[in-house]
Amino acid sequence: MDILGFALAVLLIELTPGPNMAWLAGLAATEGPRAGRAAVAGVALGLLANGILAALGLAALLETAPQLWNALRYAGAAMMVWLAIEAWRGSAAGQEPAAPAQGPRRAFATGALINLLNPKAYIFFLVVAPEFTRGARLDLRSAIVLALVSVAIATLIHLVVVAAGARAHDWLGDPRRTRTVRRLFAVVMLGVAFSFLAGDLGQTRG
Repeated sequence: MDILGFALAVLLIELTPGPNMAWLAGLAATEGPRAGRAAVAGVALGLLANGILAALGLAALLETAPQLWNALRYAGAAMMVWLAIEAWRGSAAGQEPAAPAQGPRRAFATGALINLLNPKAYIFFLVVAPEFTRGARLDLRSAIVLALVSVAIATLIHLVVVAAGARAHDWLGDPRRTRTVRRLFAVVMLGVAFSFLAGDLGQTRG
């Protein structure tokens, strides 16, 4: 396998803003670094599962079964809309700063689900990964190796995103700022939901 070439491809893709990056930055800013780091761990688990499930045939099934593709992306979009509604409700908390909407456990579970419900993440392994297996079939062992490489790179980038988002957390001590940023976060989540619905089989994850 061309692991170095694959790592470079993953790096370029992960540096492109996508659902994970937008959600993690907003979560760290509104809920703090602890929730952000828990979410990163959840995202890593979801990405690892993507690679394994793709090798087991889910990616190929998604390519040939539009109804399953649509079910996944609609579920993912619905989840992001739900997160947007929660963020907006959390902004309407009178004069006191809104209570955190997500604890670390919930942030971890949400991070994993966002990726498990993102069909583009599976198609990534179907379209991109085989280019670096030197013509060999993407078997379970190869998928796990490439998934681990992908997870390692993505996690490093996501931790940087969370650290940057968390820098704004203390600044949000002012209730008015908190409300404003939570509402902006809600709008970002709606944008992520739209990205799920606008996706097609030729696009990969972000």
